[in-house]
Formats: sequence, structure tokens, C-alpha cells
Amino acid sequence: MLDLRFIKENLDAVKKNIADRNMTCDAEKVVELYDKRTKLTTDLQSMQKLRNENAAKMKGKIDASLREQLIEEGKDLKQKIAVIEADLSATEEQLSEEAKKIPNMAHPEAPVGKLDSDNLEIKQVGEIRKFDFSPKDHVQIGLDLDLIDFDAATKVSGNKFYYLKNEAVFLEQALVLYGLNILRKHGFTPFITPDVAREQILQGIGFNPRGAESNVYTLEGEESCLVATAEITLGGYHSNEILDKKNLPLMYAGLSHCFRREAGAAGQFSKGLYRVHQFTKLEMFVYCLPEDSDAIHEKLRLIEEEIFEGLKIPFRVVDTCTGDLGAPAYRKWDLEAWMPGRNGGEWGEVTSTSNCTDFQARRLNVRFRDDDGKNKFCHMLNGTAIAISRALVAILENYQNSDGSVTVPEVLRPFCGFDIIKKR
Repeated sequence: MLDLRFIKENLDAVKKNIADRNMTCDAEKVVELYDKRTKLTTDLQSMQKLRNENAAKMKGKIDASLREQLIEEGKDLKQKIAVIEADLSATEEQLSEEAKKIPNMAHPEAPVGKLDSDNLEIKQVGEIRKFDFSPKDHVQIGLDLDLIDFDAATKVSGNKFYYLKNEAVFLEQALVLYGLNILRKHGFTPFITPDVAREQILQGIGFNPRGAESNVYTLEGEESCLVATAEITLGGYHSNEILDKKNLPLMYAGLSHCFRREAGAAGQFSKGLYRVHQFTKLEMFVYCLPEDSDAIHEKLRLIEEEIFEGLKIPFRVVDTCTGDLGAPAYRKWDLEAWMPGRNGGEWGEVTSTSNCTDFQARRLNVRFRDDDGKNKFCHMLNGTAIAISRALVAILENYQNSDGSVTVPEVLRPFCGFDIIKKR
């Protein structure tokens, strides 16, 4: 959530940012409610002062007629205060609801655009493989090598679920251990996080837990949801806390299942493992000082690059456009891996990292005590180390061989115990 005074003092910039993000919310309404709250607060304080003065007069030596007059004045003040308090409470609730719709300000260098096609490519890493045969997509590879079963999962769980089988099970575990070891080297504290979070935590992170546009699964009668990412559980870990400045940055790595409804996400680019309802993900999350967040954001992206360079999978880095940022993000980098089986060979997103500045910290009330003795909001950042299902897509398609086998990336072999996957 943006600072309300900032919205009032920078209304035109906030409105432009909303338009650049292709979002619908009313910054003018927020300012109107903010001003109304300020006036009501002032009115309430004035009435409370008069009530206190009235009470003080009642304690003195006064005649009966004056006492009766003061009693009537006291009753009148009590009623007026009750009306103002009710109006103030309703205004504060409405102000909070409207303010939460306002997205974070975007980085001034973030490309302005509406769709992911407006994202700006920054660089490419790795050489795209030239096949001397017609490459298959990961769905066909998974079926041929008995690694993935979509049909049984659809029967048991529904569309967009899957079973991993045989060597694919070891590949998933290898990717987890490979990623965890890299993050440990960079000083991250590892977590296995809960798969359930309270709705108030999701709202604080910036997810909409209910409604037609929600991407999360709610638990009936529990006021809780299945998490769509460990960003939610790691971001809620220090909610309503004041952190010790000397301990910042806090760098956490969270392993979790992720559950996403993916409503309206059908299409050729959602095929197979690329867009599913459940997958495993290793997430990075950082709490830091405001002055450090830009540098840490760069570090998170470089770690993601290190992971995919180690896998020797070609990828490109894109600076995400304003319309594709998501409300909490100030700036977001995406890594898109080359996927030979995707529409004859295309880039597909495999990781992203976002600097959310103090947007989530304000909603979750995560602060640190600065050297001046004042409590200030932390900056919070997140980044995907490895989304296992999409990493599997990239591995199977880039490492396939003409005889139908798949070579295991060298960095994963110590964890897998085999270097090639062949037909049975």
C-alpha cells in the first residue's frame, strides 16, 4: 500500500502510474476519503476537548440549574461524538479498502506497456541449440519416456494436474537440492513453509483471496487459502514485527508447493507442465533497508541467472512492462528460457524477481527501528529460484536426443545418480 500522504501530494503521478499499469482504481477517491478522515479526526478531537471541559466544570461547586445545563450539554456532546466516531470508523474502513486498490509506483525505467509483448529484452545468455532432428515438446517426451502422466491425474484430480514418474521424480528432487545449495552459498536461510496461509496475509502480500479474478484456492469456512507461492508465507513471517536494523537484510529461501487456479489461462502456451494447478517452487525472499533494495534486486536476478547458466539452458532477461508488473512490484525482471517444443521454438518465462519496496511492508506492518529512533517500513523483495515444473519443461526440451532419450544436465547428475533417461 502506498503512503496516503504520498498519494495526496503526488496525485497526478499516482493517476498516471495507474493508467500505465492498465489498472482500474480511484486515486481521487482515496484523497477525498483521506481529507474526510482528517476533518473527522479534527472534529472528534474538538468534541472530546469540549466533553472534557464539561466534565471538569461538573466537578466544581456549581448551583443546580448550571449542573442541569451541563448535564444536558454533556448528553448532547456524547451523542455528537458517537455520530462522528461512527462516521470516522466507516470512513477509515472505506479509505483502507480503496487505498489497497492503488498499485505500487513503478520504477521510472520500467518500460510502459500493457502486455508481456511490451517487455524489454535486456540480454540473452547461452547458445540456442540447433537440432539435426525435429525436436518434440516436453509433453510428448514425458509420455514416450514414461515420466509424466496427465491422463491419470485428470481422472484423479482434474485438468492441469499431473503425476511425475520414474526419473522425473529424481529430476525434481535434484533441482530442489541444486537450487538450495546455491542459495545456501549466497547466505539464504532455508525454510519449508506451510501450504496454507490466512487470507489477511495474502491480502498483505497483494493477492486477492476471493472473487472471480482470484488466482488462489480458498479453504471453505477457514478464512485461509492454499498458497500460490512461498512469497506469501515468507512475507507473512515477520508481519506486525519491528526488526533489528543490524540484522538486515534477512534473506530467506522457501520451498513449498504452489496452488493456482489459473482461471482463463487456457491456450497453446499453457500446455503440459507450463501452467498447472500445483507445482513445487523454491522461492527467495528478502527483508532489507530501503537504500539497499535496488542492489539486492540485482543480486536476486544474478542468482537466478547463475542457476540457469549452471543448467546450461539458454535464456534471456526482460525488464517487465508496467502493465505486466503486478500491483505490489516496483520493478520486475523475468528470465525466459528457450523452449524448443513451444510453438516451434520460443521463449517461456521460468523465473521472475520483484522489488516491492515498502508496499507489502505497509500492509503487513513490517518495520525496523532506524538510528534516529523512529520505526520505518522495510523494503521486501522476492524472486523465484526454481519453479520446478517449468524448469523440467526447459530441461526435457533442450536436452532431448534424436533417439528419444534425454541427457541429464551435468550439475544435476550427482543428485540424480544417472546421466541419461532412456526409453524402457
